[in-house]
Amino acid sequence: LDLFCTMSRRMVEADIVIFNTSITACEKGGKWENALQIFRAIVQGKMKPDRITLNSTISACEKGGQWEKALQLFSVMLQNQVERDVVTFSVAICSCGRGSR
Repeated sequence: LDLFCTMSRRMVEADIVIFNTSITACEKGGKWENALQIFRAIVQGKMKPDRITLNSTISACEKGGQWEKALQLFSVMLQNQVERDVVTFSVAICSCGRGSR
């Protein structure tokens, strides 16, 4: 995440792969808020989030107990016709499970 911030300060343009890698790092580190922040930066920067972007962000929210945010992101996938896969549905189901506790 520090590298991502350094790139921004040095005006190095990030592509979707760099954003996705940053979101995945946040997910692995339990930083769901940072993952959402990066996701918002993608959308605000007029870049199109892909399946990896959304799966990683949904997973970060799910792991952080933010099941409502995870399901909102799942809805974003549907609205934007982003292809879903086994990972997408698995994380969405886990999120629902957390919400029922």
